[in-house]
Amino acid sequence: MNLYLNDLGLLCAAGSSKPEIMSRLLAGDRSGLIVTDEFGPKTIVGQITADLPEIDQHDSIYQCRNNRLLLGVLKQIRSTVDRIILKFGADRIGIVLGTSTSGVRSTELALEHQAKFGALPDLFHYKQQQMGAGADFLASYLGTIAPVYTISTACSASGKAFASARRLINLDLCDAVIVGGADSLCGLTVNGFAALESLSTGYCKPFGLHRNGINIGEAASLFVLSKEPGPVQLLGIGASSDAYHFSAPDPAGTAVIAAMEKALHDAGKRPDEIDYINLHGTATVLNDAMESKAVNAIFGSKVAASSSKGMTGHTLGAAAALELGLCWILLAENEGGYLIPNISDDEPDNTLAPLHLVKKGEQLGRSLQVCQSNSFAFGGNNVSIVIAKS
Repeated sequence: MNLYLNDLGLLCAAGSSKPEIMSRLLAGDRSGLIVTDEFGPKTIVGQITADLPEIDQHDSIYQCRNNRLLLGVLKQIRSTVDRIILKFGADRIGIVLGTSTSGVRSTELALEHQAKFGALPDLFHYKQQQMGAGADFLASYLGTIAPVYTISTACSASGKAFASARRLINLDLCDAVIVGGADSLCGLTVNGFAALESLSTGYCKPFGLHRNGINIGEAASLFVLSKEPGPVQLLGIGASSDAYHFSAPDPAGTAVIAAMEKALHDAGKRPDEIDYINLHGTATVLNDAMESKAVNAIFGSKVAASSSKGMTGHTLGAAAALELGLCWILLAENEGGYLIPNISDDEPDNTLAPLHLVKKGEQLGRSLQVCQSNSFAFGGNNVSIVIAKS
């Protein structure tokens, strides 16, 4: 069965619309990464500055920034969503999301309020911090009654959501699925990665010689996945888990290679048919070394590849959906064949397995036909997705 990604809504530190985001990424613009101490130690984060829609009284128990991010991207694709609900019925439209933070920031602020005033804020509800809150909110807001759930596997979460969404359609439980993810900035993740000594001391440097950690970011990304022909086709998904270490990747990259190969096999594509790879590229010492080795083992050093995290930050549970969204734009709205550069403002690390890291201004010379996107998570939980221009 052929499945299509009919529409896309996107919010991240690089902008609040698809044209703005792509324009800034192609220009190598890092201005979305800002210095703040709002969430803990002073650090650089990728923060969304767009005005976000308010959640109305009917869904007030879901009031949190994470859900406002989701509402913001839903509004970008609302006409497509309304059309598929009208066509298939509210009982045939599923919702599957990935997240790692949900509304945890609301709980942090509520506990600060309680410490200061002796009681939780009137508008606080524990539902806001539950991992499933985003999917539940969208179902309540849209009135859909098909399967609704959330996946939380750290940085592969919203990638795994696509595998689940595809399964719902293939099993004839749904005709279409609203699929994607959202993560918002909070003290939990900033302080957690600081404790792991994984935050960069400056701007992150994907695959750079002096890379020393991540810049945490926030993002929301929603797609409409259905059997209806659309601009981009979902071709293949590969997943693996090695359980090598709680937070460090297996340096051999064996399971990552397996995930990429499974995605290619599922898509019916050879490595030389991939036009561009969006790398996981966190800018940590261990991840970039492992990923360069794994990608080189399959693709060699010819395929165009880059990490977009140097301009968006690492958006954790939303990263896979955000970066698949960037691939969607490259395929659907990019006749010039422009490529997202690998921005690190650093000299390359020549000890890494060689990759063709895209430079600013680089073009393919024709429209892109097939893209692959990688996302890896704590515990060796990996996903790779292949999509193609229809």
